[in-house]
Formats: sequence, structure tokens, C-alpha cells
Amino acid sequence: MRYHLLVLSAVLLLISGCAAEPEAPVVEPEPEVGAPAPGLPDMIVAERGGFIPEGVEYDTASGRLLTGSLSEGSIYQIQADGRVEAVVTDTDLVSSVGIEVDEPGNRLLVANSDRDVFGGEATGQAKLGVYDLATGEHIAMVDLAAAIADAPDDAAYFANDVAVGDDGTAYVTDTQMNVIYEVSSPDYTASVLYAFAPGEGPGLNGIVYHASGYLLVAGGESLFKVPLDDPAGISLVTLPETVGGQDGVVWAADGRLAIASNSESRVVALTSNDDWVTAELAGVATYEVQATTAAAVGDDIFVVHPHFNDEDPPSFERVTFE
Repeated sequence: MRYHLLVLSAVLLLISGCAAEPEAPVVEPEPEVGAPAPGLPDMIVAERGGFIPEGVEYDTASGRLLTGSLSEGSIYQIQADGRVEAVVTDTDLVSSVGIEVDEPGNRLLVANSDRDVFGGEATGQAKLGVYDLATGEHIAMVDLAAAIADAPDDAAYFANDVAVGDDGTAYVTDTQMNVIYEVSSPDYTASVLYAFAPGEGPGLNGIVYHASGYLLVAGGESLFKVPLDDPAGISLVTLPETVGGQDGVVWAADGRLAIASNSESRVVALTSNDDWVTAELAGVATYEVQATTAAAVGDDIFVVHPHFNDEDPPSFERVTFE
């Protein structure tokens, strides 16, 4: 019996010695600087002010919220915690206004202007910066204003917003000249697609491309439809109500057109059943602080609050439609 007890004790010791040791705790790696934010809160307040973001865009491929800068020119990524990190730094960028992510072409398109034109002491500029979306590398800087033949001596320019067609052609509005530029791809040749007569036009602003072959362009209280095969056939979209201060326009994920009003502190969502001859109201989102443009982030719409007239840092807000 004593022999069996000794054998049993030895076996128990052997089993206990082979038991798995406790696993070491898993240490999550620190997120890399500039890594895509895993999610965005309803409100992001930038860690600093001074850069005055007027345009905002979302890069779905890498999960980046991007913005321009009226005062610094650079293009920044806004992290979920408010960090502001440069993704494009180019001395040729004076005031980056509207920006457009062209994911199929792996490009970031930037309306490059000079905000001093609104002080009346500068002629401004209208250029299109083109950058590699993944790396921020400079691809082209297109002088749009040079495409205007016989411009008057007192001409002033302000490239405002950008849209891109299915074939890679870019379209840029000029608020001062009331012109829509067209920039071919891949040779980046600029031409004038449509120009209002001198002294006319609402101050063209936001612009989007429609896959049926036309542009929708905002300005003042007006929304225009511009057929690409016949720009002279430009027409006014009949709106369900007056939308003043139309600024940035963006397609929402569900196909609605979202128009940010910079004078009414709201985003108006529209739909159309007749190919944008007329539009119907599909929702309104309001907020307290002036916003200029909007970006589609998944199923949501975020607006940017630049804070033009105070010292508060800019912010980015998810809006709710009612």
C-alpha cells in the first residue's frame, strides 16, 4: 500500500508540473501618430485654433477626417481627440478652401486661393492643387485663372470648391469671377466650362458631380444644374424653400444632397424625383455656431465650424436631421 501511495504522489507532482502557466497580460500597442481614428465622437474640438478650416472631407479608405486651412494653406487630419496633424504641406498653398477626395484616382484635390482678396487689397488666385491621397506627395498645381481669356485689369479670383467626375475630370468654382473651371485628367489642362456674364452670378460656391452627367452648383440662394455636354443649358433647380447662404454641398450615403448654409446655421437635405429639375425637402439639421461645409462620414454628416470671428478653436460636429 505504501508503494502505491508513493507512486500516486509522484504522478500528481508530475501532472502539476505540466500544468499550463498563466498567460501574460496582453498589452495593446500605442496608436501611431497619424493613424486612422477608430471612430468619431459627435463633436470634435481642435486642439488649437488659428488655421481656420473652411473645407472638410472624409477619406473612407483610411478613415481620415481631412480639412483645409484659410490662414495656413496646409491640409490637416483631425483626430478623434482633436489633434491637428499635417498631411499636406506645400509652400504653394496659400488658402486651401474646398477639398475633394478622389479615391479611385488616389488623389486629393485642393482649391487653392488667397483669402486676402476679400479685403479688397489683393487680386486673389484660383489654382487647383493635386496630391497623392496616401502620401501627400505633390502631383500638380494648376493655374485656373490663366484659362480666362481677356480678363479685365481689375479681375479678382477665389477658387472655392472642387468636384471630380467619373473620368477624373475636376470641376472648380470661382466665387469672385463666377466661373466654373474644368481640369482634364491626366494632363491637368484647365479651361472654362461656364462663366456668368461680368457683374452677374451669385458668387458660386459648393459643387458636386452627378453620375448622370451634370453638376449641381450652389451660390447665394440658388442651386444650379449644369449639363456637362451643354453647359450653356444651365438651369435653376426649383427648391422647396429658400435656402440662403448656400456654401458646401455633399452627397449623403443615402443619396440625399446636403447643403450647408453659412448664414442660417443649418444643413438642408434635398431629394429629387425628376433629375434635379426640382427638389423636395428631405430633412433639416440645425446647430448653434456658423458652419461652412459638410462631409459625409459613413451614414452621417459632419459640419465644420471655422470660428472666423472669435478665438475659439474650430470644431467638427455630427448633425441630426429632423
